[in-house]
Amino acid sequence: MKGCIGIGLVLGALAAGPAFAAEADTEEGDDARVEELERKVEILAEEVERLRGGEVSGDEAEAAAADDEGGRYGLGPAASKVYRSTGGVSLGGYGEWVYDGFDDTLDDGSASAATDTADYLRLVLYTGYKFTDSILFNSEIEFEHATTGEGGEVSVEFAYLDFLLRPAFNVRTGLVLVPVGFVNEIHEPTTFLSARRPDVETVILPSTWRELGAGVFGDVGPVAYRAYVTTSLAGDEFSAESGIRGGRQDASRAAAEDFAVLARVDYTAFPGLLAGVSGFRGDSGQGQTVGGETVDGTVTTFDAHVEYRWRGLETRAVWARVDVDDAEELSALAGETIGSELEGWYVEAGYDVLAPTRFHRRQLIPFVRVEEVDTQKSVAPSLAGTVTGANDREVTTVGLVFRPIPRIAVKVDRQNHDDAAGTGQDVLHVGVGFSF
Repeated sequence: MKGCIGIGLVLGALAAGPAFAAEADTEEGDDARVEELERKVEILAEEVERLRGGEVSGDEAEAAAADDEGGRYGLGPAASKVYRSTGGVSLGGYGEWVYDGFDDTLDDGSASAATDTADYLRLVLYTGYKFTDSILFNSEIEFEHATTGEGGEVSVEFAYLDFLLRPAFNVRTGLVLVPVGFVNEIHEPTTFLSARRPDVETVILPSTWRELGAGVFGDVGPVAYRAYVTTSLAGDEFSAESGIRGGRQDASRAAAEDFAVLARVDYTAFPGLLAGVSGFRGDSGQGQTVGGETVDGTVTTFDAHVEYRWRGLETRAVWARVDVDDAEELSALAGETIGSELEGWYVEAGYDVLAPTRFHRRQLIPFVRVEEVDTQKSVAPSLAGTVTGANDREVTTVGLVFRPIPRIAVKVDRQNHDDAAGTGQDVLHVGVGFSF
């Protein structure tokens, strides 16, 4: 709106210019008036360029960031900067650090061996380059745990080329995020409530999950979709506790004997309500054999997700299931009991208590989340005796988030962990996250 007003003023001033110039030929001293008019036209033109080019005040930038919270094409607001760029290089990023304070005892009364920790979880840099209006590169480089010398690492989380053909049909190729759940694609710490990501979206849906491949994406009215063909998982790295998480190959000399197909569809019924489903299917044997037979190890994931936001209310729900064929053979390769069926769900609700007040630009959100995760819901009959129940977990999280501005979040929450074996351990989290 400001840009339209500014353009109108400039056009009006330019149209008036000749009249002033003609009058200047007959009236002494009007040259100064013409010069003043030209100066004002230049100022107005600069203002229009400022508005069109994105050079805005801090308050305007903050409001724009809040309005664009959903990001673009399945990515978070900071990761989407290249799409808003007018050309050339774009930069964004995020960071988060957390303190974990563990209870001294487990649910069964035994002493805990866990040590309280403080960790700079992630420092991320988004870099993009817009070659043309329709061709761009986007990437995420992540530094984990502050140093590579103490168990940390540097990883490329995604790096792809987009060919933007039309809103309903575009092409993407490279290292892409698997479009499952909420957190795997949009994992900036300001976009979820807890200090740590939900267990369902780190174990059943193993965020951050990325694969090398190509596919298509687009928006058709209220429907958004993404569909890819990518490399698949490595089943010999699955585990009893973490399910398929260890099988992510991250495009690092990935075995490519097997490939996968994956897709996601989201429907925005009206502003604030999003519902969708996603799926992944691919073999994970990667050419390995057990007893002289090649293992297929087909993995099929499915999730249904819904998010509703209204004024100060934020709610989410996710249900996810993973089926693993040849789980007995994969268990032999992995050296532990791999579940043939994994399942998890969570529901979460928070409310911004400052929403009805004059402090609406700040947010104070108490929230609660309940989730269940079971990575051994079913196992091969021959391995049933190895299941202890420790991987059938329930987690209740109660917390508080303060956002002084939309791109900074200070979080405190307490998690109550229960499992069927009685070995759950409760923990307090204190975290800070930001994005830019």
